[in-house]
Amino acid sequence: MTTFSEREKGEEAKYAFDEETRFKIEARRNKLLGLWVAERMGMSGDAAEAYAKTVVAADFDKPGEEDVFEKVMGDLKAKHATVTEADVRKQMNALREDARKQIAGK
Repeated sequence: MTTFSEREKGEEAKYAFDEETRFKIEARRNKLLGLWVAERMGMSGDAAEAYAKTVVAADFDKPGEEDVFEKVMGDLKAKHATVTEADVRKQMNALREDARKQIAGK
C-alpha cells in the first residue's frame, strides 16, 4: 500500500469517527434539551423521558437543528410556558457543550 493510500484511509476513518461523534453529541444535546423543556412544561419522570425521546426523533425531520427548535418552541407555546426563543437557543448552545463533555468522557 502506498503512503498516499494509507493517508487517505486514515483521513476517511477520522472523518467517519468525527461524524459519529458529532451525531452522538447532537443526540445527547437533544435529549438534555427535551428534559429541560419537559420540566418547564411541568413533566417529570417517565413523561419527561418520553418527551425527550420525541425531541431526539424530531432531529431527523430536516437537516440542521431548526426542526428541534421549532418542535420545542411549538410545544412550549402550546403549554403556555414562559420561555422565550432566546432562552431556548441559549439552552441549546449550553447543552451542546454539556453533551460534548459527556461524550468525550465516555
